[in-house]
Amino acid sequence: MNDPIVTVAAPAKLNLYLHVTGKRDDGYHLLDSLIAFADIGDEIKARAAADGSLTLAVRGPFAKDLAEETDNLVLRAAKRLRAAAGIDAGAHMVLEKRLPVASGVGGGSADAAAALKALCRLWGVTLPEAEMRALALELGADVPICWVGEPAFVAGIGDDITPAPPLPAAHLILVNPKIGVSTPAVFKARAGEFQAANPFRETPIDAAHLAHLLAQRSNGLTEAACAVCPPVAHVLDALAATEGALLSRMSGSGGTCFAIYESADAALTAAEMLYDAEPGWWVALGRLGTPKDALV
Repeated sequence: MNDPIVTVAAPAKLNLYLHVTGKRDDGYHLLDSLIAFADIGDEIKARAAADGSLTLAVRGPFAKDLAEETDNLVLRAAKRLRAAAGIDAGAHMVLEKRLPVASGVGGGSADAAAALKALCRLWGVTLPEAEMRALALELGADVPICWVGEPAFVAGIGDDITPAPPLPAAHLILVNPKIGVSTPAVFKARAGEFQAANPFRETPIDAAHLAHLLAQRSNGLTEAACAVCPPVAHVLDALAATEGALLSRMSGSGGTCFAIYESADAALTAAEMLYDAEPGWWVALGRLGTPKDALV
């Protein structure tokens, strides 16, 4: 009988808005952000390894961008979980890398969180939620929210997570110029005053209402990201010019940007136009809402 394979989605993380509210003495920036997830992303598969080894194979359209990585976040997550659980279990994992690397949609963080979920199932590990979030935060600021996997307002350095009101299943285009953007470089380039935190309590009734609420907020790293990587500005302009775009914005520290549309037809038409106009870009259609995990 074949060993069971656990399959867990690693959806793209979207900062629907992101305010930089301050900076700690240790250099970490404080944020206020509404984070949601798209129904597209990477995927982790895991099966038990009887010899206790931990191995990772990376496949997919962006696998080559991780080929020279020596400290993969997925393997780090697996080792941290195994140590925290006090076990010596092993696993063979496969990462299907569909999201661009260093692109502001939490690809590595989502992959690490998905690995934690897959291995908890595979190994039968059940740790307190607070302990899992602390473990996730050790791996990176975005890993705790990717572990939670639901829309939330995130504050502090990623450790303060408050559930958001239900969000509509808005239609999206995600666009990346296929240029990696360094998060430290963007934060270093950020200038000006810090922003106020501005979470909202309203429940958006549809995509237009969500776009209206988001338009009253911003991504405070956009100017810095455009300075570090000028093609990001071109992507934002191109998205804003598409017919039916309710809002266009950069996610995280860049360079992936997204636009929100009222209908699937409007999003598809815009995606086709951008794909034809800029064949070198990564263009993906999606909706707010994470794909379902599957146990095979």
